[in-house]
Amino acid sequence: MFSKNDIRQLKTFGIEPKTIEEQLQIFRRGINYPQIDRAASVGDGIVRLDDDERCRYTDTWAQYLTDDRHRAVKFVPASGAASRMFKDLFEYIEKEEPTQFVGKFFNDIEFFAFYDLLDQKCQEVHGKGLEELLIAGEFTLVLRLLLEEQGLNYGNLPKGLLLFHRYHNERRTPMLEHLVEGVQYARGKDNTVRLHFTVSPEHRRLFAEHLTQNIDKYEERYGVRFDVSFSEQKKSTDTIAADTHNEPFRDEDGSLVLRPAGHGALIENLNELDADIVFIKNIDNVVPDHLKETTAEWKKAIAGYAVNLQQQAFEYLRELENPDITEAKLQVIDKFCQSRLFNYRNAEQLDREDKRAYLRRKLDRPLRVCGMVKNEGEPGGGPYLVHNADGTVSPQILEASQINTADDTQRAIMEQATHFNPVDLVCCPKDYKGRAFDLRKYVDSTTCFISTKSKGGRELKALELPGLWNGAMADWNTVFVEVPLATFNPVKNVNDLLRPEHQ
Repeated sequence: MFSKNDIRQLKTFGIEPKTIEEQLQIFRRGINYPQIDRAASVGDGIVRLDDDERCRYTDTWAQYLTDDRHRAVKFVPASGAASRMFKDLFEYIEKEEPTQFVGKFFNDIEFFAFYDLLDQKCQEVHGKGLEELLIAGEFTLVLRLLLEEQGLNYGNLPKGLLLFHRYHNERRTPMLEHLVEGVQYARGKDNTVRLHFTVSPEHRRLFAEHLTQNIDKYEERYGVRFDVSFSEQKKSTDTIAADTHNEPFRDEDGSLVLRPAGHGALIENLNELDADIVFIKNIDNVVPDHLKETTAEWKKAIAGYAVNLQQQAFEYLRELENPDITEAKLQVIDKFCQSRLFNYRNAEQLDREDKRAYLRRKLDRPLRVCGMVKNEGEPGGGPYLVHNADGTVSPQILEASQINTADDTQRAIMEQATHFNPVDLVCCPKDYKGRAFDLRKYVDSTTCFISTKSKGGRELKALELPGLWNGAMADWNTVFVEVPLATFNPVKNVNDLLRPEHQ
């Protein structure tokens, strides 16, 4: 099926032909929908901490950090381009048709953190200030200076390097806000704050330069040392594009078309981190300093909750090594799996050795605690209790596109969802003997996404690998904890920066 040229091309990316054939089979058979048992809710899959519990788990986290053997890392997916933030502004440049969105942007332009920088650029390029150009009705010209290369180039930069927030004497990008936030809950005993950003290859130099320009000032201000690393999504995780007949899509020169496989490919990057605890949070979910306290307190609480679960699981795993473990202890461990880890299965149906093996299998795998916020908008992707191939029911994060809405029962469950996923994860990637799990072994490869794209005027099918916090972590122990909506403040479009949470 593959020519010598195809195989040569795949080898340059580090991709096996067998992998491509498996991907083509997914196009041919279609994706598999998970079978949802019910939406997770408070008391049934979602834990709600009262004030005393929150303080207790915060203390657990503080105590954990006093051990210099424990290494916490903040993992921030930051490869997203900012172009989607400015979709409405790009449309205005093309059509020059006024809209409510564009009107709000210009009416409140002085409140954006990039206002001064844009004003300076207007004077440099046109010899007139920003306000003067707006009074003259030069709206398109101003937008071009904001978005295009002759100006600030915001339409082509990564979201992590745009000015989001302004303070009395400085302006901050999301990258810098993540540094500051990390100080509040990820500072180790050695006074080091470790962060890892996944970036696109074309922007890595810009991120590194931005860090170099600011790190000394922030280390002095906060009295810490920042240990910041970067990685890129591996080309070996690219997936094949298919044509409408589910055969390999080819360029005009006959070469295979390979595409980045979505954020699910970042499980490879996460797998290479040296960390005992990993915080995962998206690049655009940041707030100014006066609102950071709530976020930091809940980050510490769910980290402490994760540590508490992990320590108990480790203790039980050591006890399960004993072939003479009592039946009473097996029942205690089984109850822990069901009541604390929400792994539902009647282990009483198993004989003693099968039960012991089952409990070891369920406990000896990566653990994550995921913050969940109340759904105050349209129901969609979020926390569910899902049937697994081994007969268990356990928590999973599902995107809306993973739910079979053609099935009335599954659609009804989605519509009943009370919470959604803000991407607020604390991960425990090591086992009870201190060894790193191979996280690639805990991926459900069937939970991918197929979307329709075009290239050169021809339609193609694109395959995204299982998402980082859904299919790529499908076989982890997963626990949901309710966190306040105030901890979730993403910036999806530029006018989101005008919301009170970002002022």
